[in-house]
Amino acid sequence: MKLTIREIAIMAGVSPGTVSKVINKTGSISPKTIKKVNKVIEETGYQPSFSAKSLATKKSNLIGLIYAGEVHVEFSHPFFNEVVNAFKNAIGKLGYDILVFSNDKFSRMKEDYVSRCKHFQLDGCVIIAGEQLEEAVDELDQSNVPCVGVDIELKGPRSSYVSTDNGKVSAKVVEYLYLNSIKEVAFIAGPEDSIISNLRKEAFTHFMNLFGMSIRPNWIQYGNYFEDSGYQAMKRILAERPYPEAVYAASDMMALGALKALKEEELHVPNDIKLVGCDGIEACRYSDPPLSTVKQDKDKMGKLAAYMLHDLINGNTDPCSVLVDPKLVVRDSSLSSKNITMYK
Repeated sequence: MKLTIREIAIMAGVSPGTVSKVINKTGSISPKTIKKVNKVIEETGYQPSFSAKSLATKKSNLIGLIYAGEVHVEFSHPFFNEVVNAFKNAIGKLGYDILVFSNDKFSRMKEDYVSRCKHFQLDGCVIIAGEQLEEAVDELDQSNVPCVGVDIELKGPRSSYVSTDNGKVSAKVVEYLYLNSIKEVAFIAGPEDSIISNLRKEAFTHFMNLFGMSIRPNWIQYGNYFEDSGYQAMKRILAERPYPEAVYAASDMMALGALKALKEEELHVPNDIKLVGCDGIEACRYSDPPLSTVKQDKDKMGKLAAYMLHDLINGNTDPCSVLVDPKLVVRDSSLSSKNITMYK
């Protein structure tokens, strides 16, 4: 029969609270009492339950993982998978386990994130951005639960966030094309209401205008970050002449869809139209031709989110925001004959 902390306390002749303090090495307990309690624990083979530990320390070492938005979309996108894997590995080394919230059941039960955090005694939450954020995320952000957002700006009293510097993402692409004498550029954006996509679009438009580069209405199209939407957007761009010299897509997966559409029209990449994506997913290295991309440092973002959350939980830091610099990776899809030696 499994013993309880109360039964151990009776055997040792102390209170249950004293047993908890001995187990968790907290409070001021005499060496004699510690020895007596530990002797009973050793003799009985008692294993303290998770709830007993968390009750004594006020910490569960559990972190909630929330996909804020369309969960089926976020789980299947390589960018988010890589960030979450980096976060999981880092937070695990810091001594935490992860509890993934099921948005589907959550929506049907009409519960809020704050009450669920209290129910599971979570120490904190990491929130992975989607494009349609629930009101419950704002409530969690404004609560006293430590939270770190990834690609979502949080402003709560115990919240921080980490994101790629999305303005620099587009700046690097436009500057690279301009320096290689390419001035007619189309842009495949994410959804029109996407915060991240709109940051990239605004920066794209700003730097295109700054360098006096051509922007035509039909050269800005919208997708949903996945291949088929990039394919359809590229078809719409090619429906009218003249063609752009280059196409910049707000995600690698849309760029891969655009590449398929270009091949179907028998247009050669990069000789006829150059192509640049964004995110730096592994598949870009193996496309034909290999895809140029603006790489987001997904490993760094995941690790930062883990350490920032750990520090918020332990009161080691104030809420803050961190913007991570992206890196332009030039591959065959955007090279011309005059720069192929320089970049390859």
